[in-house]
Amino acid sequence: MTFRSARWMIIPVAAMSLSACGINSVPTKEEAAKAKWANVEAAYQRRADLIPNLVETAKGASQIEQSTLEGVMQARASATQIKLSTDDLNSPEKVQAFQQAQGQVTGALGRLIATVEAYPTLASQARFADLMTQLEGTENRINVSVQDYNGAVQDYNTTIRTFPDIIGAKIVHGAKPMTPYRAVTPNANQAPTVKF
Repeated sequence: MTFRSARWMIIPVAAMSLSACGINSVPTKEEAAKAKWANVEAAYQRRADLIPNLVETAKGASQIEQSTLEGVMQARASATQIKLSTDDLNSPEKVQAFQQAQGQVTGALGRLIATVEAYPTLASQARFADLMTQLEGTENRINVSVQDYNGAVQDYNTTIRTFPDIIGAKIVHGAKPMTPYRAVTPNANQAPTVKF
């Protein structure tokens, strides 16, 4: 076998070796995680856009305490002030600040729901029931989006830490782990207590 023919055999072997080193898989998985984060943001934006309409309708259909509704609006306003770009996903502090702002909205919505449950006549009103269904659906969308994002982050973080992708991740891309979304509300795993 001559050097010339051996050289042509090296090219496909080298190409296959490089393809197994994270050259393509690392940016592909990073972009997938960023796309999932965009879905999380879209779900939170939907909630932020929906809340004013929910509150206005609830004001007109019932006598819910004004302070509860104002708390929801204030939490929503605070949450929309904090923006998190895909470039900030490597910063645990920025992700935590975003999560805390969204946690305040979740807490305010929990108080709103507890108030509604304390006054059962409100829940029987068709308009209010429809709004509660919309709110529940929105919270479910947020939950699914967060789970999808965390799955994509786990996939990306595993890829950049395992062989052979770690080679391309470190040398070519300078990849850093992404921060998963975590519950920041204390005792978030416990259902809220409704008191009459």
